[in-house]
Amino acid sequence: MIDKLNFTKLNGLIPAIIQDTTTNQVLMVGFMNREAVEKTIQDRRVTFWSRTKGRLWQKGETSGNTLEVSSMQTDCDGDALLVRAIPTGPVCHTGSYTCFAEAKTLDAESVLEGLETIIRERRQQMPAESYTSKLFGLGTPRIAQKVGEEAVEIVIAALQHDQDSLKEESADLLYHLLVLLQDQGLSLSDVTAALKKRMTKPGRTGSGEVAAAG
Repeated sequence: MIDKLNFTKLNGLIPAIIQDTTTNQVLMVGFMNREAVEKTIQDRRVTFWSRTKGRLWQKGETSGNTLEVSSMQTDCDGDALLVRAIPTGPVCHTGSYTCFAEAKTLDAESVLEGLETIIRERRQQMPAESYTSKLFGLGTPRIAQKVGEEAVEIVIAALQHDQDSLKEESADLLYHLLVLLQDQGLSLSDVTAALKKRMTKPGRTGSGEVAAAG
């Protein structure tokens, strides 16, 4: 990826847009030279070239509010970099969540994406104390069984008109479903792609309505 970057336009620097992995918010914009890009890749923590200090500067080196890298990609011209990262605290020195004075957004999509990211990391790292790691260790049969159990709990809660239990059991089902998808090498985006395909499928009336049931 580094070889695709064009550092010549800004005298050895390229702008780096930092985007929150879970909320898709733009957190801040900084500049990187080749060395900063290399260190960012090596440490998996966002590192800039500070034009004020005239040296490499890793975000959070004094505050502890680092930016843990999830992915990096160039734009079509290779003269800008998009870094998706997980912040460990407020990004701005003012204490704001972003350098654009925005609060953290928590819509349904970003919450599910954030949960999926955590599940993916648990599968990669397999920390011993993690329930998610233990599920992966038990294998597909147990993971699939948990999805079925949670689905049954949802049915029971709905029949009992117990809205509090219905919300909690639905959260459990979504979590275990995401674990099962990871176990099977699939992602939330694969499911949403299937839904989008159905949304463009003409319904019985020919009006293009959602054909969620196939």
